[in-house]
Amino acid sequence: MMKNGMKNMLRLSSVVAIGLLAACGNTASESDSSAATTESEQKQVYIGILQLTTHPALDQITEGILDELAAAGYVDGENATIDFQNAQGDQANMKSIAESFVSHDADIMIGVATPAAQALKNASDEIPVILGAVQDPVGAGLVESLEAPGSNATGLSNRTPSNEQMALIKQFLPDATTIGVMYTTAEDNAIISGQRAEQAAADLGFEVVTKTITTTNDIAQAAESLAKEVDAIYVPNDNVIASGMATLVDAADAFGIPVFPAADTMVKDGGVATFAPSQYGMGTQIGQIAVDILKGADPATYPVQLVKENSVYINQAKVDELGLMIPEEVKADAVFVELAE
Repeated sequence: MMKNGMKNMLRLSSVVAIGLLAACGNTASESDSSAATTESEQKQVYIGILQLTTHPALDQITEGILDELAAAGYVDGENATIDFQNAQGDQANMKSIAESFVSHDADIMIGVATPAAQALKNASDEIPVILGAVQDPVGAGLVESLEAPGSNATGLSNRTPSNEQMALIKQFLPDATTIGVMYTTAEDNAIISGQRAEQAAADLGFEVVTKTITTTNDIAQAAESLAKEVDAIYVPNDNVIASGMATLVDAADAFGIPVFPAADTMVKDGGVATFAPSQYGMGTQIGQIAVDILKGADPATYPVQLVKENSVYINQAKVDELGLMIPEEVKADAVFVELAE
């Protein structure tokens, strides 16, 4: 009996021991799983993207950024949180969104358009800020120089090729003498781009008539006034006018005056032609810069990049509608876009 009792006790001890080992194994497994989860969470990056407002040019830039981030492996909901916010042109919204990104301890913040980049830079001097298509980063107070930004901001400058754009107008309208330039005084980038256009036009011998606006509500009146005085209207990189491009084109069409914009997307919205970069292409370039910073590049020493490539964009339908001729010297390499419906 004692032998059988001892055997039973040994069996029980063995079962208990195996149970304890299994429990320990489960605990270790759970610990390993928890560590893996923590490690996975640590790999998540938070990317805040602030877009100034809605219009095709900025939308295309943002699309290019998102595609480039995804190509580099930064996919929202997988290994990254990509917080895209549109301020709809409201300064208070931009400030609030920028502060939200900072409160989430973002790894980087991307500002699409100068005012958006300025809002992000004002919100933090530590979190890297990527400048998404900023006309003059130095003049806007975002960097010390293009070669050595000097703080937490770097990115892409989309400085308008004003001289080439005015030369293109001259090719389309060899007999034109007067150019109207319209831009908003509400944005630094529009003022800088507009003033450079004025100088480029004057250098080519054009008489320049300038009208400035503050909101989209001013576009129709300013465009109509210009159309009565000029041979063509030029609009620079201007987010206010881009948002109301249809209004501008309608006013100019009433007088048979062609509009030459600074952005390819504005050609699609009724402009005749431009020499400019692809907005989507700029977005992918900005995305590449963002990836470099995420991988450890220091924005303080990472030079601000310039746009890599420009093309001639022509709206054939608008050319035909206005009875214009496309210069032979630009036809071969031009990109023809369809008029937006």
